[in-house]
Amino acid sequence: MTYTYHTKGVCSRQIVIDLEDGVVQNVQFIGGCSGNTQGVAALAKGQKAQTLIQLLQGIRCGNKNSSCPDQLAEALKQALAQ
Repeated sequence: MTYTYHTKGVCSRQIVIDLEDGVVQNVQFIGGCSGNTQGVAALAKGQKAQTLIQLLQGIRCGNKNSSCPDQLAEALKQALAQ
């Protein structure tokens, strides 16, 4: 399943996730800091969505209330709920 999430409160605008049986196959961030988002996406590949949610939720970027990793956790929660 491919899930597209529109981010809130961070530099990236969108996250596209390929999820198969609860495992992340691919993540693509649209916008944001290229190096950081590519790194997060590479580390997420092959990981269980639930594990990533636990690891990434609540991470903040500077004085923002969220971050790209936190938004990925939110996107994964929503994707799993579908």
